[in-house]
Amino acid sequence: MEADVGGDVPPKNRVDTTGHVILRCQQMQQLSPESVTAIQPELTSSENFVWAGQPSGAVVFHKEDAFLVPFSLLWGGFAIFWELGVAGFWGSGARSGSPWVFGMLWGIPFVLIGQYMIWGRFFYVAWKKRRTHYAITNRRVIVVQDGWKRQMASAYLDSLPVLIKEGGSNGIGTLRFAQAESMWSGRRGWGAWDGMSVGNVPTFVDVGDVDYVYRPVSDFREKARTARIPTSGF
Repeated sequence: MEADVGGDVPPKNRVDTTGHVILRCQQMQQLSPESVTAIQPELTSSENFVWAGQPSGAVVFHKEDAFLVPFSLLWGGFAIFWELGVAGFWGSGARSGSPWVFGMLWGIPFVLIGQYMIWGRFFYVAWKKRRTHYAITNRRVIVVQDGWKRQMASAYLDSLPVLIKEGGSNGIGTLRFAQAESMWSGRRGWGAWDGMSVGNVPTFVDVGDVDYVYRPVSDFREKARTARIPTSGF
């Protein structure tokens, strides 16, 4: 028995109702129509949606922010201090009565970078969240992001090396399907400043009800792994 997602969704992209992994389908509102529409082209003929949704729109601080917030304030404060100094508000520029034009031009990019670090990155993350969609199917976990360009990352449930749930008291949390790289890793680049960047392995960042989303991933992952174990007969 299958439950329709919507009138325009083809049969292959309907809700999977096999087994006990329905997990309170009626209580959860499991499928976001916008997410189904965004991820539907990525599904194969043998895949069915189990859950689809978007990240929470709330501002969420992560463990990296324990470093990023004070660093951004230090950078931004020094850049503004420099810019006002060379503009003649104090220091040698104020004594001479004329600003140091080259110094002002030199400092502008640093001021802009500092403003992005302090508050701009939160607006950028919010913009990306509205364009990011997550899905769990009977075979994969999928992330699709329609930002500056369309990006997609997926991983098969039976090959997920780890399943890590990071949750807060408000229910918003993150599901990681691989060990998180250190923020000092060169492979992340500016990724630490972009909390919604899409990597090679999908990550469900800032899911609104992380406990509900965790359960079907865990159950399907276990079932998929069990199905791969050959049974010995005598």
